[in-house]
Amino acid sequence: MCAFIDALRDEHGVEPICRILQIAPSSYYAHRTREPSARQQRDEQLTQEITQVHEENYGVYGARKVHAELRRQGHEVARCTVERLMRKAGLRGVSRAKGPRTTKPAPETSRPADLVNRDFTAEAVNQLWVADITYVRTFAGWVYVAFVLDVFSRRIVGWQVSTRLYTALAIDGD
Repeated sequence: MCAFIDALRDEHGVEPICRILQIAPSSYYAHRTREPSARQQRDEQLTQEITQVHEENYGVYGARKVHAELRRQGHEVARCTVERLMRKAGLRGVSRAKGPRTTKPAPETSRPADLVNRDFTAEAVNQLWVADITYVRTFAGWVYVAFVLDVFSRRIVGWQVSTRLYTALAIDGD
């Protein structure tokens, strides 16, 4: 809230802003002159340590590994604190998790024909439909979604969801 007041104080003044926010101007001034709390001081120190560990490891360490490294260095810190401070500092690790493999070409199968010659334009509704399959990560795992799209209206005219990727998902009309 104080950062908000600081941003607008030159334009409107402190007292009118405090009146609208329904806080006492003395609270604002007390906050500005107050020394940082012990938690704020520790957070600043830990953020520097976290940033250093993150940079020393080429920016690939996430909260779990940064936490483990800080513990090895003798810092008593909770993992949730590391997660909070990394999030606040905009630091993220690199995830090795890959999406599911959706294309499994077999040598004996041929590619489907391009019936529209890559021309995805239509003059009216229901003149050209295109289909695609995508996948979405959920709490339960990967979910595959097949859908049919009307090119003219860009409206989804049909869709189906499955937890397994199989040929009937794309072909089934129900």
